[in-house]
Formats: sequence, C-alpha cells, structure tokens
Amino acid sequence: MKEITSVHNPQVQLLKDLQKAKNRRASGLFLAESMKMVREALALELCRTLVVDAKRQADYADLIAMAENSGCEVLLVTGAIMQAISEAKTPQGVCCTVAIPQEPEAISGRLIVAMDGVQDPGNVGTILRTADAAGFDGAILSGECADLYSAKTLRATMGSVFRVPVRRTDDLPAALEALKAQGYAVVATELGGADFYTNCPHEKAVLVIGSEGRGVSQAVRDVATHHLALPMRGGAESLNAAVAAGIMIYEMAR
Repeated sequence: MKEITSVHNPQVQLLKDLQKAKNRRASGLFLAESMKMVREALALELCRTLVVDAKRQADYADLIAMAENSGCEVLLVTGAIMQAISEAKTPQGVCCTVAIPQEPEAISGRLIVAMDGVQDPGNVGTILRTADAAGFDGAILSGECADLYSAKTLRATMGSVFRVPVRRTDDLPAALEALKAQGYAVVATELGGADFYTNCPHEKAVLVIGSEGRGVSQAVRDVATHHLALPMRGGAESLNAAVAAGIMIYEMAR
C-alpha cells in the first residue's frame, strides 16, 4: 500500500490522463469510478490499481483486502487527488484502473444489439445494460458511437461492460452483412417501418438502434432484412433511443 499526497505525483497524472479517450487507447486502461464497478473489477481480477481516499480507508477495507490478495496495487490518496482524477461531481472515494478487454473477432449468439452512431454516452451505456439484463449475447458499436470507456458511458452500464462482449467497427454495414450471411435477421428500427410487435424476430437476430438525430443510416437500412417501428398511438413522434431499445430488446428476448 502506497500513500500519495501531491496532485503533481506522476502516478496521479497518469490517472488524470485516463479522462481522455486517446490516453485510454494508448495505455490500454480505463478508470472505473463507482463502488459497484470497482467491486466487480476486483471480483473478476481485472483491477490493476485500486485508489482509495485515505480518509475513507476503513469504509473500503474489504476492497483493499481483495486488491491486496489479488496482487493489485493500492494507492491511498487525498480528497484533492481523488477529485482531480475523478470525472464525478461527488467522488465516492474509491476507483480503480481496469485493462480494456481485447475485442472479440466476431460477435455471435442468439440475439445481438448493434448501435449505429448512438452518440449519447448515457444511451450507449443504458442500451448495453438493458441488453445484459435481457440476456443478449453481445453488442456491436459503429465508430461514430460514444466511447464505451468514458466515465459517463461506464456509469450508465452499471457493470454490464464487464459481462457483454462488445466489438467496435468502422464498417457496421459490412459487419451486419457478415451476420446476415450466417442466417441472422437484421432489424433496422426506423420511423414508418412495419409494426414491431407483429414482425420482430425472436431467434438469431440483430437489433440495430440508430443515432439520436438521424436514426439508422441508409447503408445499414440497405443491409436490413426487417424495417420495423414501435407503434406511436399518442402524440409523440419518437422515443429516446435507450427507451425504444429497452422495449424492443425485451420483446425480442421474450
């Protein structure tokens, strides 16, 4: 266990650097900030460095013991340092660095969710969390989606980032074509599509959620085997991307 009291310490600077996507990619690490995510990372032996506010050492004694038993480095820091490295307005007094998992070469299984340019971190994280809860087998993210390992996205996943295989691709249409060739139905969600409840597939299917502004891209629509929409019986013209995804994910898994 090591104590650090200066915000100018080189290790503190490395932790602060993880707030930027380019530094996360370069180091192969991300920062997990909530107590729930820290506990999961430790349980899965994914933690590299555990950082604890020294004044809350007693509160997190069990996490410190887990870290030391697994050979994970433990740093005790001041509240000022915790505030500097955290992106949360009110840090919980504990965080850890986690190795970014190697992406699978392909995503497979019964049901998959794909995100086509979903740019809001909260939506990306919530969709992944919902897919996890419903038993989906994996997720594919286009290159235009929000960074999976940003603080806001990670918070929204509530730990599902550790459980759902995720592959990022700069050519989502090609990835969907490959799955279609394997017998998957590709469901594009779009305004004006056929009734989702009547036509949605429940086996070997990919559900594509489009961006908040433009929806599913034309290139993805061209690949799709199904063009579906949730019925709008009231005055609203559309739903939030994560809300719509949640309804459809659970219907497909039913």
